[in-house]
Amino acid sequence: MLLPARAPKAWQGLSRLKLLAPASPGALGSETLHLRPRLLSWQGPAGTGGQGHPQGPGLRTRLLITALFGAGLGGAWLVARAEKERWRQQQRIEALRQAAVGQGDFSLLDHRGQARCKADFRGQWVLMYFGFTHCPDICPDELEKLVQVVRELEAHPSLPPVQPVFVTVDPERDDVAALAHYVQDFHPRLLGLTGSAEQVAQVSHNYRVYYSAGPKDEDQDYLVDHSVAIYLLNPDGLFTDYYGRGRSAEQIADSVQRHMAAFRSILG
Repeated sequence: MLLPARAPKAWQGLSRLKLLAPASPGALGSETLHLRPRLLSWQGPAGTGGQGHPQGPGLRTRLLITALFGAGLGGAWLVARAEKERWRQQQRIEALRQAAVGQGDFSLLDHRGQARCKADFRGQWVLMYFGFTHCPDICPDELEKLVQVVRELEAHPSLPPVQPVFVTVDPERDDVAALAHYVQDFHPRLLGLTGSAEQVAQVSHNYRVYYSAGPKDEDQDYLVDHSVAIYLLNPDGLFTDYYGRGRSAEQIADSVQRHMAAFRSILG
């Protein structure tokens, strides 16, 4: 008679379920359908809407937060990169100024016979190249690149004009007439400059340009060895940058535009 009192808990639970059982088989089906949703809702995992489990942020919210965080990082990186580029540019300009390139005045004749000095180019951006008219390849190539830069900049009406200048390092052969004939093949605004041997030596020295005439052949022809670079002067007449043969016209045009954007006159 003591057996029911010592029955396991499972039997006790079963006896309680029996007390809740309906009287008819039809009601049993309906009660079973009624219990299943409650059991499923109680046992649902977290985040699925089950009772007792708080829902976290939705997928869209998480994606939006991620996108905003990524955009913030990208913007910060771009700002840091721009600041670094400005710093490098300022360091380069300062180093070039300390090199004292382009210091001092000059006195030359242009290809029309008009006297020219450094002050004549104040208020203008200038791209200057040193070479000679008898140069077989390098000088024509570099002048073509120089005028291509000028044309690319001319395509932007909002930019100030750039004056292209060609200075000879061969005054013995490159007189006013020779320069006039030579520059017309490149650009209508290309200005040729020449002078006496002493005047050419002075302007070349000012811009740290090396040149040396080679031996003459039986026809009295000769080549001139010289440094190859395109110089950029700002509207204050100060040397601002230079570009060697390895720089393309597109790269030079981009650099000139950056210098234009950053330029602040120190002459008032």
